[in-house]
Amino acid sequence: MTGRSSLIQQVRMALRSMGADLGRLNDVVGSHVDLKGVEVEILDHIGRIGPVSPGQLAETMHIHPATMTGILDRLEEGGWVTRERAPDDRRRVNLKVLRSRGPELVKLYTPMNESVSRICADLSEEQLKTVVDFLESVSAAATDASNHLKTQDV
Repeated sequence: MTGRSSLIQQVRMALRSMGADLGRLNDVVGSHVDLKGVEVEILDHIGRIGPVSPGQLAETMHIHPATMTGILDRLEEGGWVTRERAPDDRRRVNLKVLRSRGPELVKLYTPMNESVSRICADLSEEQLKTVVDFLESVSAAATDASNHLKTQDV
């Protein structure tokens, strides 16, 4: 294996480890506020993209609609999300994260956020742009792979 091939393999392995480690972090954070890791991920997704319908969320997250309904019921009962009528179509419902519970999660993620800030502190703006571009590209590739697999019989 060439030096470049070896480095690419190391990148793949580091991404696998990072994905597993971030999943465990979400699980641990969730356990402190009586949520499952996937529920934390769903809250984060709704918070990042803004109001979204349950159907759109289920499709994007690749979660069966019936399963998503149960998760959303639990999040709503816990005061994490609300269902609101869409302003443009009263028949449709949008999900919105309730900000009142947000500080609980922010506090739990503070050590990680501080660590990331320390890691980034020694990087130049150009290096940070490269990291952002890389991570966004990997995220898009993961989304594409998920969408591809969802439509395939493997």
